Amino acid sequence: MLDGGQCARARIAALALVIGLLGAVSPTPALAQSLPGDDPSLQSPFGGQPAPELERVEGKGPVPGRRFTAGEVYGLALSAPAVAAQLAETPDARPVVYARGEFGWQVDFVVGEGDDAERVAFAVVDDRDGSVVEGWGGQQVGSELARGYDGAVAQAVNSPWVWIGLTALFLAPFYDPRRPLRLLHLDLAAIALLGVSVFFFNRADITASVLASLPVLAYVVVRSLWLGVRPRSGDGPLLPVIGVKLLAVAAIALLAGRIALNVVDSRVIDIGLAGVVGADRVTSGDELYDGGFSPGIDLRGDVYGPFNYVAYVPFELASPWSGGWDELPAAHAASIGFDLLCVVGLLLLGMRLRAGPRGRELGVCLAFAWLACPFTLYAMNAGANDSLIAALGIGAMLALVSGRGIGSAAGRGAAVALAALAKFGPAATGPLFAAGTGERRWRDIAVFSGVFALLTAALFLPFIPDGGISEVYERTFGYQASRSSPFSIWGQAPSLEPLQTVARVAAAGLAVAAAFIPRRRDPIQVAALACAVTLAVQLTATHWFFFYVVWFLPFFLVAALGRTGEEHRPPNPARAV
Repeated sequence: MLDGGQCARARIAALALVIGLLGAVSPTPALAQSLPGDDPSLQSPFGGQPAPELERVEGKGPVPGRRFTAGEVYGLALSAPAVAAQLAETPDARPVVYARGEFGWQVDFVVGEGDDAERVAFAVVDDRDGSVVEGWGGQQVGSELARGYDGAVAQAVNSPWVWIGLTALFLAPFYDPRRPLRLLHLDLAAIALLGVSVFFFNRADITASVLASLPVLAYVVVRSLWLGVRPRSGDGPLLPVIGVKLLAVAAIALLAGRIALNVVDSRVIDIGLAGVVGADRVTSGDELYDGGFSPGIDLRGDVYGPFNYVAYVPFELASPWSGGWDELPAAHAASIGFDLLCVVGLLLLGMRLRAGPRGRELGVCLAFAWLACPFTLYAMNAGANDSLIAALGIGAMLALVSGRGIGSAAGRGAAVALAALAKFGPAATGPLFAAGTGERRWRDIAVFSGVFALLTAALFLPFIPDGGISEVYERTFGYQASRSSPFSIWGQAPSLEPLQTVARVAAAGLAVAAAFIPRRRDPIQVAALACAVTLAVQLTATHWFFFYVVWFLPFFLVAALGRTGEEHRPPNPARAV
């Protein structure tokens, strides 16, 4: 018989498995239709199709060559539910009517005057039949990413056949029917459960998307902290039913399939374009942070650290940038390359964490879990750069398990520095990886810090513009820290800013404490703490997106799978605190 706590845990695990499988089914398009030559899912920040020209229309009378009058279009725009809801909150908003391209109209609703004018809602109307093609209000006015455009991000990955199939593969090999209540089921189901947030995102219900993600991400933080401080072995075999050879074959098939999908059905969004443009500027000897990053392209690409652009250099040299937003083969190659680094790195890491056949089993399991997780394919198929951060995090773990000498500390310092010099946030794991497993802590911290400082100087100094370090800060970290976004609880509720400040202080405190507590720990505990620190810092940012899952996913997989199947519980290093 199961007690009450076991029954509750079983119900939670079952619910997470079912909802996770159903989470990110194919999106309902936010558009009723697309105007000819005017598909917002192909325009910036999703693609290079130019936006149609807008020609302001004065008055409410007829316009030559148009079926509807400006006054009629205004009335049609009011029928859009999002516009009507926004105008109920801002009744003083005034309409501004534009002829949009050849076949459309756009009606903006604006408050304020001059430089203080702000668009609070808008609608796009088809002049051929009067249908409202788009209608948005509130936060979605300023964020194309929040509008749920069909196929705009990761394309076929949102298909139910792809997403649900991958989720099932991600969970199935590790399910133990003889131990239905083991926590590993809940750990993996938590990642699958984030598919619910994708489900709402694809339907442009951003508030529901944010609220659906918060409990899951909070669980991952708490669970990782627990695994980092109170490690537990056992929990049944790592592969309860299938063999490791079959899983290896499945992993190879998945790898081939995702590469093929990236080649035939993927699109590079602005993140990948920025990497290619930056690499072109690096190889051409141009400035990165001078405010002229991509003339002629609607792109604010100089928001990352210099290593992000340097990492794209080999791919851009092989397929030079054409100067426009085309197919960007260099970005496709980079996303595939970063993904392969993660797969190989996890395979090697598993083999280093355990000896012999059990190490090969763990390595294959880690690589398979990465390949089967839909969020890794989501980032890859969008041409995002986030798998680069994951690969460097795996590199830091490989350096950690390579030994306890100066070389290990230097390797950890290099990996964390490069990650921080690409997207800044990974710097929070610096104290943890500097301390490593706790032996020779102060010597390791000194070596780690020296390598970190040298790489920072070597990569930043060549790209400092005339405006100095302050200009670099304003264009990169300062911009990222101050940007508005609806994809977090802080963006949804700006009044929570004081609480956000408290959360940021707490996350910084956690990052420092992880260097010292517990006093001695093994590499799997380090991985668990790295997951907790990484995600805690992410959750304090105003902008959070699904690409960021791959930052902490390798750490979480190592923490969740790394002890599963161990025959004996190791001494608990936490008792040395």
